[in-house]
Formats: sequence, C-alpha cells, structure tokens
Amino acid sequence: MGKQIILRPTTSAAPKPPSGRQNRFSREMPVKNAGVRMNEQIRVPEIRVVDEEGVVGVMTPQDAMKLAHERGVDLIEIAPNAEPPVCKLMEFGKWRYEHQKREKMAKASSHKQLIKELRFHPATDTHDFEFKLRHARGWIEEGHKVKVSVQFKGREIAYKEFGEQLLRKFEDRISDIAKIDQNISLMGKLMTMMVSPKGKNKKEDDAPVRDPNKPKPKSEFAEKLEAMTLQKKVQPPPADASPAAE
Repeated sequence: MGKQIILRPTTSAAPKPPSGRQNRFSREMPVKNAGVRMNEQIRVPEIRVVDEEGVVGVMTPQDAMKLAHERGVDLIEIAPNAEPPVCKLMEFGKWRYEHQKREKMAKASSHKQLIKELRFHPATDTHDFEFKLRHARGWIEEGHKVKVSVQFKGREIAYKEFGEQLLRKFEDRISDIAKIDQNISLMGKLMTMMVSPKGKNKKEDDAPVRDPNKPKPKSEFAEKLEAMTLQKKVQPPPADASPAAE
C-alpha cells in the first residue's frame, strides 16, 4: 500500500508594506508635514479657493481638487478658522519655502538683547585693545550690551588709575554708537563699566541738557493769563457818569 500524500493549502505571502517613499505624482501631503492640511485631507462641506491672482470662488473640496489637478498644483489650507476655510492653489514646495521664509523673518525681528563681556588687563597693548574694540563695536551694532572690565592681579590694584584710563579710552572710542549704562565701579580687583546701544533712544541722547537754574518756558495759557492780569492793574478806574451833587 503506497504512502498517502496529504496536500495542504499553501499560504500566500504577506503583502509588502507600502514604501515610505512618496510617489512623485502623488499630491498627498506626507505625514511629516502634518502642520497643514492639503488636498484629500481637507474634509469640509465648502471652501473659499484663492490663487496668486485673487479669489477663485466658493466651492466643494472635490471641485477644488479637480481644479488643482488641471493646473498641476496643490490645494493647501491657509486659513482653517475662516468661514468658510480658505485654501490656496499653489505648489506645496513653494508654499513651504515662503512659510519658512516668514518664520525666519519673524525670528530675526524678535531679537533678544544679550550682555557681552570684554576683559582687559591694565597693561593691555594697543593691538589687543583695538582687536577687542572691534568686537565690541560689532556687538553694539547688533543691539547687544557690552560689559567692559579690567582685571587687576596682585599689587596692580595699587595702580587703579591705569584701569580707569583704559576704560575712559574705551568710552571715547565707542561714544558715537554707545552710551554709558553703568559708570566705572571697582569691586575687589575687578573694575567694570557697562555700555549699551544708543540708536533706539537717539532723541533722548541728542537732546540738550537743560540748565536747572534757567526757568522753564511759560505755556501759552500762562502768558495770556499774565497779560490779562497786568492789563487790569494798569487800566484806570471808570469815571462816574453822573456829576457830583453840589
């Protein structure tokens, strides 16, 4: 008797997972760009469609997708909170470039003022002084404050005037773009001074200093009131209309 052969159903191979690479002709937004909805991800009853030239009209997302395919562009939602939401017909690469450009400009406009520090020695030579001065001017032009200090070592503290002369020289060389925030002060063996840009308060910096002994100018109302008071004093009394009885 021959051996019995049992035929078992063969299991088909599991389907391969879809490739992470996006089809070059696909208009679906990749997952990494989930910050904005586009194309098939826009699921609202109607949208307002715009392009580079202006408003196209209000239509359903399906009609807008047909229009986007005809033009070879994407349908990108730019104002989701509007009524109805606003979507723009444009290439996603161009939109991403403009979006990154706006973010970069916004980041540059929100400039934070930092405190940079320069440290000198009482015997700093001319070359080192000029080198650090150029750094300080660059920082101040960028809008930062600069803390300038002179470090004394050992018995050098007995010659504090050398450090003060160095800081005064620094102040003179940078006075065209900076103002003194904190005057020269000595703490231990460290003499410091703080300067900051004066471009933002240029009107205040260029305003002449008023002499405290000089009286303040009078307002127009005060001058009129003073003139009326003086006129009443010099005006002669009115003569009696009726002659005195004899």
